[in-house]
Amino acid sequence: MSFLTHLECSHCGGTVTADELRTFCPDCNTPYLARYDLVAVKESVKREEMTARPAGMWRWQEVLPIRDPKNYISLGEGDTPLLPVRRVGAELGLNNLFVKEDGSNPTGSFKARGLSAAVSCARELGATRVIIPTAGNAGGAMAAYAARAGMEALVIMPADTPRANIEECKAAGAQIEFVEGLISDAGALAAERSKNEGWFDVSTFKEPYRVEGKKIVGYEVAEGFGWVLPEVIVCPTGGGTGLVGMWKAFAEMEALGWLDDAARPRMVAVQSTGCAPVIRAFEYHADTNEFWEGAATHASGLRVPRSFADRLIMSALYESDGMAVAVSEDEIRAARSQLAQKEGIFAAPEGAATLAGLQKLVVDGWVKPDERVVLFNTGTGLKYLDS
Repeated sequence: MSFLTHLECSHCGGTVTADELRTFCPDCNTPYLARYDLVAVKESVKREEMTARPAGMWRWQEVLPIRDPKNYISLGEGDTPLLPVRRVGAELGLNNLFVKEDGSNPTGSFKARGLSAAVSCARELGATRVIIPTAGNAGGAMAAYAARAGMEALVIMPADTPRANIEECKAAGAQIEFVEGLISDAGALAAERSKNEGWFDVSTFKEPYRVEGKKIVGYEVAEGFGWVLPEVIVCPTGGGTGLVGMWKAFAEMEALGWLDDAARPRMVAVQSTGCAPVIRAFEYHADTNEFWEGAATHASGLRVPRSFADRLIMSALYESDGMAVAVSEDEIRAARSQLAQKEGIFAAPEGAATLAGLQKLVVDGWVKPDERVVLFNTGTGLKYLDS
């Protein structure tokens, strides 16, 4: 059972019930976050009980927001490999380098986790039709989970979205609309269609539950390292649900007493030099991001001119004594080849960007040889054969 209690505005701290469909705080225009009775969780279940359950994201059900298990919409997401990458690590002078390989999720990306949670909650709370703006992978995941739930799906995407993402949305029976522009333009149209036509909008951070699915990566990483967290986690950052979700998970596990060492990882956000609003904000120690004009990168998941959760992203970086790094398109391509040829990991460009960013941090001495470092690969490279 879920121990979900309420939703809390991530800015003003105001609370609302979790018993009806919610989007975001109307007063602050910022995301709601799901909160749980962690004292009751601690008293009711041990971490070892969760780890002994059948594999998959939903074994962590007490800290996920669906109250009735019959509403789980699952395709077997979660429990992706944590792979040691020794050859690439040796080239960098690192003794403990790993890749969290989320490309093995259903629909080929980490978006499966978030959309499983979001669609499950939407159905539990009465939604019958869902809409999403996407740069690629989120649309395919939403279409698949909506199909499994028997819900209508509308996907709005830039006209230059990779073909594989378009075809998987069609295959799952979703309606598709194209916009000339970026995901921000798709988001504006999705908000308009949601308001006027009654679709429930599952845009990144514009409903409270996608981040809940994404946070389970953090639980899996902790379990994979024997409940002592690694020193560094490197995340490709567009909308920011992966980075923010993991940071939320670490806070929850601390409260549960599940971590055998209190030290949390230093979080690293990696973006393309063609779209780097987080890096620019980090340089000025700003709490919010400015809209990035002329965003351009072949890593479509990084082509997000400004995240709706910019405050949460920046907070996680500052609180963790983390870093933000921009990498070029050529550096992303080179890192992608390196992972494939040295380790057999055919990463999405977004995932490969983490290796490119790490290389800069090693040169700068920011990462030490014996530190445990996790690169978060968000998807399979098979989705990007045309890019």
